[in-house]
Amino acid sequence: MRYSLKQLAVFDSVASSGSVSQAADKLALTQSATSMALSQLEKMLGRPLFERQGRRLVLTHWGMWLRPKAKQLLFDAQQIELGFYDQHIISGELSLGASQTAAVHLMPQLISNIDNEFPELRVQLGVKNTEKVISGVRDYQYELGIIEGRCDDSRLQQEVWCHDHLVIVASKHHPFAKYNEVSLSQLEQAKWVLREPGAGTRKIFDSAMHGAIDDLDVWREYEHVAVLRSLVENGPYLSCLPYLDVESSIERGDLVALSTPGIEIERTLSFIWRTDAVENPLRECIKREAKRMIKANKKKM
Repeated sequence: MRYSLKQLAVFDSVASSGSVSQAADKLALTQSATSMALSQLEKMLGRPLFERQGRRLVLTHWGMWLRPKAKQLLFDAQQIELGFYDQHIISGELSLGASQTAAVHLMPQLISNIDNEFPELRVQLGVKNTEKVISGVRDYQYELGIIEGRCDDSRLQQEVWCHDHLVIVASKHHPFAKYNEVSLSQLEQAKWVLREPGAGTRKIFDSAMHGAIDDLDVWREYEHVAVLRSLVENGPYLSCLPYLDVESSIERGDLVALSTPGIEIERTLSFIWRTDAVENPLRECIKREAKRMIKANKKKM
């Protein structure tokens, strides 16, 4: 066998960072040694694994074919090493991308539980909107993703984690706040502030409104839920946000959840990972603990 685990580790690190210098720093190698290992691997395989796009190195078709296979070999090598050093198999680092609602309201408890039960497992958390989490998992930035709604990319597996719903909210001072019910025509006349296109919350809301209201008056679109919540609390706007994100504001009386007959906006939070991903006990551990957490929380209610 002509290639080495070191060469595969260099290849995988360059693929993650798009940079030889960053890969060298991560692997504690010199930049020249990193470049040489990558060059030797490409020469041995007889195929270019990267092409330069601006200042970044991007995987070629051959590089994309090799990536999951290299990760499997590296993972197996790590498990062999951990086994001989008598370490627990649930040990190491996993990169996870999560949408805002999950990251703010569910991940802190989950990471705390994991820290208690599996102290050798480290979760690297990235917070993005659903569209960016999907692209991050697809492009190997994250080994596991948590998204809102559906993922239709055939390269990714999806598994439902838990259910949530969206609510249409207004300030306690908004004229609609005193109504028992708000009609579709009234919603159509309102000023809206919503999540940006690409956010899972926005996709679900747009789908629910399709055919019911065709022309919403959208004044602002923002990425951060806290900005939208504050705008609604202090202005003449409506928004549609996950209940988890507005529950405390509703309980304090700063926001009012409007009753809108005919509009029920349910959604799911789901795990996603690459279809060609290697078997990974760390990923399965996180999924298992996440489901256990939701079940335990329901029993407390």
